[in-house]
Amino acid sequence: MKYYRSHVLVCTDPDCVRRGSLQLIDALQDELVAQGLIEEVQVLETSRIGSCALGPELVVYPEGAHYVGLTPEDIPFLVTEHFLKGRVANRFLLPPSPKKSDEELSAPTPKEVRVVLRNCGQIDPENIEDYLAVDGYQALAKAVTSMTPEEVIDEVLASGLRGRGGAGFPTGKKWQLARAAANHPKFIICNADEGDPGAFMNRRVLEGDPHSVVEGMAIAAYAIGAERGYVYCRAEYPLAVATLGRAITQAREWGLLGKNILGTDFSFDLEVRIGAGAFVCGEETALMASIEGKRGEPRPRPPFPAQSGLWGQPSNINNVETYANVPQIILKGADWFASMGTERSKGTKTFALAGDVNHTGLIEVPFGITLREIVYDVGMGIKDGKGFKAIQTGGPMGGCLPADYLDLPVDYESLTGAGSIMGSGGLIVMDEDTCMVDIARFFMEFTQDESCGKCVPCRVGTRKILEILTRICNGEGVPSDLDTLEVLCAEIKQDSLCGLGQGAPGPVVSTLKHFRDEYEAHIYEKRCPAKVCRALIKYVIDPNQCTGCTVCARNCPTNAISGTRRQPHTIDQDICVRCGICQQVCNFHAIYID
Repeated sequence: MKYYRSHVLVCTDPDCVRRGSLQLIDALQDELVAQGLIEEVQVLETSRIGSCALGPELVVYPEGAHYVGLTPEDIPFLVTEHFLKGRVANRFLLPPSPKKSDEELSAPTPKEVRVVLRNCGQIDPENIEDYLAVDGYQALAKAVTSMTPEEVIDEVLASGLRGRGGAGFPTGKKWQLARAAANHPKFIICNADEGDPGAFMNRRVLEGDPHSVVEGMAIAAYAIGAERGYVYCRAEYPLAVATLGRAITQAREWGLLGKNILGTDFSFDLEVRIGAGAFVCGEETALMASIEGKRGEPRPRPPFPAQSGLWGQPSNINNVETYANVPQIILKGADWFASMGTERSKGTKTFALAGDVNHTGLIEVPFGITLREIVYDVGMGIKDGKGFKAIQTGGPMGGCLPADYLDLPVDYESLTGAGSIMGSGGLIVMDEDTCMVDIARFFMEFTQDESCGKCVPCRVGTRKILEILTRICNGEGVPSDLDTLEVLCAEIKQDSLCGLGQGAPGPVVSTLKHFRDEYEAHIYEKRCPAKVCRALIKYVIDPNQCTGCTVCARNCPTNAISGTRRQPHTIDQDICVRCGICQQVCNFHAIYID
């Protein structure tokens, strides 16, 4: 294994590539060669570091120096200063800021505990030796050489690990059922079809630490008696697919996949299957149908996959995060893992924190942390000093919880009891300017579009709900719409075939419960309290503030603004399309929303 005194991670996110990060890599390699440092400094490409708006950017370890705004011309100075003289090049450092809004995976806050994300951004994901250097594959070796399959399952059961894909079913119990199945062959499947809008936890693990998933799957295969496995990854994650593919190849070359792993009788191999982007394929039976080459549609259960799954054989399905936890549990013990979290929700959970918070990005926190701590301690509060309005947990099928729930502990039972779900880990924070009716419409539009159409409640019911919500947002709602929405939501949740349809009413049910006054304002008063729904607002020019500069009139796309120079202007409401351009270009704050 080759050792380097410095590792340079260069961001190759599309934003940084556009700003010249690839040219930066070439210049850096050339300069390291020129100064005789190429054997001491390793240059690595990585996915989003976090401040691409100031890029191109790179981070140097072990110092953790975060440089931004570099050009190829700056590289000779940087190499001389940092790698030759050993001094941080202060003029290129990321400017200090208490409120970072562009971080994907920044340094952990005091509230965070990293288990799944422990290696992301710290090791070279394309080099198995880096993973081995941080105890990689030690858990697999321990399992196959000193533990029986039953002991492995018992350890996972004792840890309290629950499936991180959303349902929260005990992982050890699922493995137990698959091992007890009599038929062979058996299959291990990893669900990497992460389709929730704004969620990218699985992608980051596959891109930054793919061997942890490979090792976790191999341990699971040993536990249930499987010899074949599949990682089902969405096509929209090309870097994750490529990185995972290299990890599988390397593990095979090192004898950690394939026949007689580590000299034992245990054999297991993996391959990647790429999905075509259907959200419904995140549902396990639809996912298996897709692997089999069929249309991705769910089927009724039972039988469950543990008895009859892929090609009718016993199969175990967990998601990326679940498998990534397994090596640490086997290596450090069930008690270590169970020491984190709550009585019924053990360990940590990764979340994609998005929306109206100052610090968005990936976080990993122990179960039991409150929503308030996530929003204000980890997320650093609401942007622009605005007030908190709601937080949606669990992705497009999750519930929207108001400020009254900020002290709710984040665990499976608490979120379910509050009318939301854990889901795969999406967290969207909304400020006081958010229209909750429009939010419900947005998520219903997504789930309706992603419905596979196999069952009538989901196919037709979600369409009807979307039509009603659209009418309400357009100012055409009627009082009976509220009762109709409640009936439709109940029927769809009860009668749909799979989790997508059963969860689709979640945003509507929760917003009707907690923000009913906003629905009533839209219907009875034809008013959008948040001033978001275009059909229910109008832009007005304050004659006392307007100077007659004509900027708004010149930028109006429909010529709805009229008036003479140096005289107050007016907006023709019959022509105005409520695009808001006039308000954006007005330098005198003379235009407001009524």
